[in-house]
Amino acid sequence: MSTPSNPSQTLAFIGGGNMASAIIGGLIKQGTPAKSILVVEPFEEARQRLQTQFGVRILAAADTTLAKAGMVIWAVKPQTFKDAAQQTHDFCTNALHLSVAAGIRSDSIANWLGTERVVRAMPNTPALVGLGQTGLFARAAVTSADKSWIEQVIATTGALLWVAEEPLLDAVTAISGSGPAYVFFFIEAMVEAGVKMGLTAAQATQLAIGTFEGASQLAKSASEPPSVLRERVTSKGGTTYAALTSMQEAHVGELFQTALKAAQHRARELGNEFGV
Repeated sequence: MSTPSNPSQTLAFIGGGNMASAIIGGLIKQGTPAKSILVVEPFEEARQRLQTQFGVRILAAADTTLAKAGMVIWAVKPQTFKDAAQQTHDFCTNALHLSVAAGIRSDSIANWLGTERVVRAMPNTPALVGLGQTGLFARAAVTSADKSWIEQVIATTGALLWVAEEPLLDAVTAISGSGPAYVFFFIEAMVEAGVKMGLTAAQATQLAIGTFEGASQLAKSASEPPSVLRERVTSKGGTTYAALTSMQEAHVGELFQTALKAAQHRARELGNEFGV
């Protein structure tokens, strides 16, 4: 169950965008009462959507209501985190804090909020359909009970893993945080190629998405690594061989790794730009 161990405690969200909605939806689906969830969201349209979709409690700005929150989940943009923290600081210093903001380091968060009970998370958008991947890092003051509660919340959106060192979250960002966009990019390319080969857009889209879905499930269930699975469908001189040889000659693998390193570097830059 994802309901807090103390039912009187409120789960408060600062920001009510897509990631907050994914977590809220998962929590409610798992049995957390909507009345125990509070969202601070400055935009009226977003507040109305959250109220209609989930029936949670809504605030336009932080106030003393937040003092009842046992956990505060920060789902704000990196560039607005510091301002939001300054507006919220006085109301929730006793809470456990979970940040899903990209790049903002826990040192900055702890400094802004005046507490060491801070966990950073790097989720991704498949959390919207319960298939997310989330990396987590906890500061030393976070207890095992705190971690357990965090796990209960995040598990409603998909799978999770803990990293021992905070800089590893930049790698998580590069691989899974930004990763769905890479998949969409390849799907777009496959659809475009399919149309050029004479398929309809609908046919090419079905084939491309279905292939990613099926291959991912096969990779997940197989005992062999992806390299072995790739070799099994690559007969020398065949069609797959022709495609992969073309990619290897174009150094697609190396270019892709360079792209992921760029994402990792940008995650590190965000912490420098918008942190303490």
